[in-house]
Amino acid sequence: MTRHFLVVGAAVAALSLAACGQKADETKGAATPAEQAATPDANPAATVPTLADETKAGVFATKMADNDMFEIEAAKLAASRSTNPSVKKFAMMMETAHKKTSDGLKSAISASGATITLPTMLSKDMQDELDDLSKADPKDFDKEYADAMVDAHQSALNLLQRYAQDGDTPTLKTFAAETAPKVQEHLNMAEGLKKGFETGENVAKARQ
Repeated sequence: MTRHFLVVGAAVAALSLAACGQKADETKGAATPAEQAATPDANPAATVPTLADETKAGVFATKMADNDMFEIEAAKLAASRSTNPSVKKFAMMMETAHKKTSDGLKSAISASGATITLPTMLSKDMQDELDDLSKADPKDFDKEYADAMVDAHQSALNLLQRYAQDGDTPTLKTFAAETAPKVQEHLNMAEGLKKGFETGENVAKARQ
């Protein structure tokens, strides 16, 4: 009996290994739903989480608000920690711009008639990003801030473009469509900062 359980346990543990020679129907039959969900797909691209829920007003608004809060808090951090004039100038612009975007989002929600409660605290992922920035070595801070700004603005742009195209609430779709070009401008600027730090060229200063 003990040997039987050991064999069964070994079969379950090997479910995610295609090279083990198990037939597909045997794998599906032996795995529980939870085990199947945790098993990596053979195609890495298929493991990327679906973005379908981002077309829902509540999800879109929550993610957008989270991004705005992160941008504002990161800008305040850069204002106090950076010694680079270009970074400080960019951070000041981001704080102002994302406060405006945050207000625009609230106005759009109100105009839409949707009942959405926006977060007042950063999500764990965004808080972790901010914590990493706050702990960055002084000599590395400017580069890490630039890297974070590229990632944050690319994420926000993807969110806005997707909702502008497939969103479920017209007023918020308009907000997304009008906001996306501004975020694209910010992304271009952040990429300029990042390029300057990566190549050693004074690209960032040239943008002042």
